[in-house]
Formats: sequence, structure tokens, C-alpha cells
Amino acid sequence: MTSDELQTLIEDATADYALGESDLAVAKLTRATAVAPESFEAWHALAEVNFSLRHLDAALAAGERAHALRPTDLFINTTLSRIWMERGDKTRAEHFGAQAKIADWREQLKKPGDK
Repeated sequence: MTSDELQTLIEDATADYALGESDLAVAKLTRATAVAPESFEAWHALAEVNFSLRHLDAALAAGERAHALRPTDLFINTTLSRIWMERGDKTRAEHFGAQAKIADWREQLKKPGDK
């Protein structure tokens, strides 16, 4: 699968979810992660969709895969914080929340020419 095809699959899955086709969205994102296990975007989208569906174990598994690919990403740290909070683990939620804040500060401190 080309990177363009992968991006289209992720976008289609996101549109499916927005239209209420949750099972189809999960199936497409699962396919995307199977064919491109290095795709941060696919894992993150799968984590978010599963979180929205209250499939917390699946959301956590996908979130952890995305985090392994980009541990300093603001958005995956925020996602993991929300998942852990929902699971009732305030300590882990706060850890990932702090990591998200650090990532945000890091972005704010970058000079325009450094991006």
C-alpha cells in the first residue's frame, strides 16, 4: 500500500466514524495498522475511535502503539491521559497529561526557522 493509499484509508475511516459507521471505521483502521504498523496516524486514529466507542482496552493498546512510534507527540500523550483517566488510573493519566504539556511547551519554544 502506498503512503497516499494509506492516508486515504485513514481519512475514509475517519469519515465513516463521523457518519456513524463505527464498525466500518474500526475495520478500516485495523487494516491500516496491519498493512502499515509504522503508521502513527493509523494507530492514533484507532485509539481515538476506540476511546469514543468506550472500548478502553483496544484504545489503550492502539494508543500505546502510537506512543511507541512518537513518544513526545502532544496529541498521543493527551489521548493516553484521557484513556487512563477513564480507566480510573489518575497517576498514569497525570503522567501523560504532563508529557502533553511538555510537548506543547517544546513546540511553543521553537523558533519559526526551527520547524
